[in-house]
Amino acid sequence: MTSGKRKSTNIKTYKNKKELNLGLLLFAVVFIYLVVTVVMYLTGENISVYEVRKGSIVKDNSYTGLIIRQESAVMTEAAGYINYYQNENTKVKAGTYIYALSPEKLDTSKASEEDTAAAAELNPEIQAGIIFQIQNFNENYHPEDFSAVYSLKNEISASLQEAFSSRRTDHLSTLISESGFDVTSYATPQDGVVAFTVDGYESLTKDTFTKENFDRSVYESTVLSDQMKAEQGSPAYRLITSENWSVIVPLDKETAEDLKKEEVTSIRVRIDKDSETLWADFSVLSKDGDYYGCLDFDNSMIRYAEDRYLNVELILEDESGLKIPKSSVVEEKFFVIPEDYITNGGNSSSDGVMVKNKNGEVEFHAIDIYGSAEDGEVCVSRDDIKEGTVLVKPEASETYTIGKTKSLQGVYNINKGYAVFKRVTILCENDEYYIVREGDSYGLYNYDHIVQNGSSVSSEEVVFQ
Repeated sequence: MTSGKRKSTNIKTYKNKKELNLGLLLFAVVFIYLVVTVVMYLTGENISVYEVRKGSIVKDNSYTGLIIRQESAVMTEAAGYINYYQNENTKVKAGTYIYALSPEKLDTSKASEEDTAAAAELNPEIQAGIIFQIQNFNENYHPEDFSAVYSLKNEISASLQEAFSSRRTDHLSTLISESGFDVTSYATPQDGVVAFTVDGYESLTKDTFTKENFDRSVYESTVLSDQMKAEQGSPAYRLITSENWSVIVPLDKETAEDLKKEEVTSIRVRIDKDSETLWADFSVLSKDGDYYGCLDFDNSMIRYAEDRYLNVELILEDESGLKIPKSSVVEEKFFVIPEDYITNGGNSSSDGVMVKNKNGEVEFHAIDIYGSAEDGEVCVSRDDIKEGTVLVKPEASETYTIGKTKSLQGVYNINKGYAVFKRVTILCENDEYYIVREGDSYGLYNYDHIVQNGSSVSSEEVVFQ
């Protein structure tokens, strides 16, 4: 029996091939990106972003001014107790009775009761006039013109004064006839506004006022009232005979010279008493080495007839536009080229120039324009074109070689995630902000995002907001 040999089989084991895990790979890529981004953010300079908004800057100087009017103190012609026909700040015609002098005090108790009753019930005609004034005000009122409220107040006050003056005249005439006293009435010699305060400054003019007239610590004013005993030749009332009036304000030498240099002839004035804003003719006066600003008005005199001093603000600058931080503004140099070298080409309406290459061939080259320079020139970025490049004038043989530069003021707009230079035109400024013009070509618009510190970035730099 023959034994056969067993045939052995060699079995080899192969390792399974690993498949690529796409999910793990993507996770790794995103993780690395996030790590790099965080590191760049933490180690890099943080960029502060400012959102452009509309705003305004008002530059004003506050002063206490001295009022000068065409006025005079009218003196009594005899002694006695004074009784007034008119209310204060009432416009009167020549020949209108202003006051009466009686040897004894008149009994005004009955008149006071009647005045009280009259105050509660106005003449229907006067009521209708006041209602019309209020309706007209409501129909034309705008919130930005709040000072019109004061004008309405003054108009209504004038209507009421006219009504009560008429009743007051009737009452005083009745009292005089019933008193049995020898009473003399006195009329005004000319038209004007009646006031019942005197201070001795009634004769002041632009030529006669002095530095001492501004010292309010020594200023005294006397109020004239009904039933007051008056001596002959004492003040009875003050009569203002012109609607023209002036306010004199003391100026320092630097301000006065600046205003003269700028040839300021009119100026906007805000009066603190009622926040009213008026325009005044302006001039600079020089007296005894001191400087004064003279504000001349031709209206609203009656509103301030009882005042000798007014706190006023001279609004030297009031500009509205886009408000941006001063720190955001930088200067960049640009190439300047003639505007008539700008053309459109290619398959779009993009601005560009015709460039002559080394082979003498002319081809269109797109560029960005950053604003007009002067004399028909425009500014283009130095990144768009190289110095020494030869431009060919469209439809002509004339050429221009790039080289001339000009510096422009602007900010870096980051609406698109990278810094884009935008030119600004500065209208006015204060310590922290500029007001720049809105709507300029290649300029800023409301709600744009800009870099708050312009020197912290460069053009075309990617900015993380």
